[in-house]
Amino acid sequence: MPFSVLMSIYYKDNPTHLEEAINSIIVQTMPPAEIVLVIDGEVPHELENVIASYENNWGKLFKIVRLSTNKGLGNALEVGVKASSFDIVARMDSDDVSIESRFEKQVGCLLEHPDIDIVGSYISEFEHDINNVVSTRKVPTNDKEIKKFAKSRNPFNHMTVVFRKSSVLKSGNYKEMLWFEDYYLWARMIANGCKMLNIPESLVYARVDNGFILRRGGKRYLLNEIKLQKRFLEMGFIDLKIYYKNIMVRAPVRVLPPPFRKFVYEFSLRSK
Repeated sequence: MPFSVLMSIYYKDNPTHLEEAINSIIVQTMPPAEIVLVIDGEVPHELENVIASYENNWGKLFKIVRLSTNKGLGNALEVGVKASSFDIVARMDSDDVSIESRFEKQVGCLLEHPDIDIVGSYISEFEHDINNVVSTRKVPTNDKEIKKFAKSRNPFNHMTVVFRKSSVLKSGNYKEMLWFEDYYLWARMIANGCKMLNIPESLVYARVDNGFILRRGGKRYLLNEIKLQKRFLEMGFIDLKIYYKNIMVRAPVRVLPPPFRKFVYEFSLRSK
């Protein structure tokens, strides 16, 4: 079954990390039929050189979609989903590394279970090098547990998901929701009756550093998180009790200084 890999690239991406990410796709035991790269606005020459190198060496494997200005991840992925040629689409971030058998396991799962619309996995979080794994983010594995967990926390590791394009489009596709584009989509897929799984093993090495912690805090992040929770409340995904509980739990973490926020992530929200 041919499938697409979807990746968004923007000006802050690291060229070396991008190469590592793409190389981990190319060497898969079940390789994709196409890799869709959405270039979200102008990018530095170093990134353009990496993209050009893969285009020259791999030809039609790569489909390059360029946005004239930086639109943000939600808009870029919305365009990328529509541009993908196949119904099975695998997400990949530009700084993470997939294990070689990732797509064989996830695409195989969708082929074996035609009623499943999306499948993700755990992630191994690393600093600097994939041999330096610092934590694991585990997520619920079966459909019932995922949907219950989603009321309070994101039930998928975004960089691990493989989904059916048709199911994503029926649920409204990605939409603009800064920092929460994926979570917003999962909620709408749940509301649309989609069935979900997570494979209980780490299929992706996810890069974490000081920037990872910084991005998950501050007033602007908290305000966008409250905006998401309000949207969940409006669409009936959560009730008023869960809405206030979620805000009360999240707000203190978002305003903590980065070192303390890192402590919370490592010791309360992750497994060693």
